[in-house]
Amino acid sequence: MSDTALIRSYSGLTRLLSPLLPLWLKRRALKGKEDPARQGERFGQAGLPRPDGQLFWLHGASVGEVTMLLPLIHKILADYPAAHILVTSGTVTSADILQQRLPGRAFHQYVPLDTVKAVTSFLDHWQPDAVLWAESEIWPNLIRLTKARGVPMALINARMSDKSIQGWAKRKSSAKAIFGCFDVILAANDDTANGLSWLLGAEIENAGNLKDTAPKLPVDHGEVVRLKKQIKDRPVWCAASTHAGEEEIILKAHDIIRQTHADALLVLAVRHPERRGEITPMMDDFVLRSTGGAITKSTATYLFDTIGEMGIAYSLSDVTFVCGSLVEGLMGHNPLEAARFSNAILTGAHIESFADSYKDMFAFDAARRILAPNMVGEAVNELLSNPDMLGCYQSRALQFASSRDAVLDHVWAKLDPILPEPS
Repeated sequence: MSDTALIRSYSGLTRLLSPLLPLWLKRRALKGKEDPARQGERFGQAGLPRPDGQLFWLHGASVGEVTMLLPLIHKILADYPAAHILVTSGTVTSADILQQRLPGRAFHQYVPLDTVKAVTSFLDHWQPDAVLWAESEIWPNLIRLTKARGVPMALINARMSDKSIQGWAKRKSSAKAIFGCFDVILAANDDTANGLSWLLGAEIENAGNLKDTAPKLPVDHGEVVRLKKQIKDRPVWCAASTHAGEEEIILKAHDIIRQTHADALLVLAVRHPERRGEITPMMDDFVLRSTGGAITKSTATYLFDTIGEMGIAYSLSDVTFVCGSLVEGLMGHNPLEAARFSNAILTGAHIESFADSYKDMFAFDAARRILAPNMVGEAVNELLSNPDMLGCYQSRALQFASSRDAVLDHVWAKLDPILPEPS
């Protein structure tokens, strides 16, 4: 592998900054962004022994990426009955999600910091037989030191913005040196496929978005039955994965909805539960999911401030407004999670991260885009007031989500040439 001046400078900089990293991690831990009990993993110190036999290493940056990997994890375990899977990520929230959802023979570790020492320690311990890297988080030392050991590597579901492609274009030799470490690159959309093909001078395929293939979220069915008994026959809509600045819009919309449907219930699922303290002062007549309080006739809003329970939220709802889309600077969230629960799907203007999925859903009339935030209440009202329209949107959303499952088989077929034979 050839080094460039930029790569050498990056490696040198990470060495210089290494003594400061413990302090940086400590400050992040104080903000709840690191797990102090597992901080050694960030320096390549394994928190678990390496299991015997073949080991696949899958990496995703955060919740969206590691959730997207779950169908692939199940596929690997089915085809490699003696293998184990190491999943790495960099956020506390993703670690919590994986603790709940990883199957047997799969386990989580925090990704090491991108220093030569931490990466070397990590690789010495785990010695993976194949590596599948998700989306667009690029750590040069980690990628290049892994490749130097001859480990087969694939970049799957690659997604890069035009700005990112143009940034790499100014460093083409470094881009080729880093992305050239991957034996297979599969893009999630046409823009990324075309951009990487131009950047690397090699044909990169759009294999489809693996986030479209995620299985239906897990559900505690007993809990759903219990809550539905409390809700009875009230109309329910969900605002899913809200960010700062969106709750005000959603709560105003709910006020509008309740002018027509006085008994309507809002399930407000905040993206980052630690923000509950910012949100509760905005609300009247609410119940926090985390406290276990009962939904009564007077409850206007049920605030989901927990992790890993969105399947319950969608099970209660007729309509889901997919947030992360109402405020400039946000980029949208996955609409198919709610679609798999036969929810009618609405979203806002800012949906760049899932533009391809939404484009196809809009063409299939399986979702609606509300460009003006002050029209959210009217859009939800229209669906709740028209059972036939609501049923059509719910049915088409489910049909569309079900149609995306073939992407996983296609990606698996493209990976087959670089994967080891089962031992």
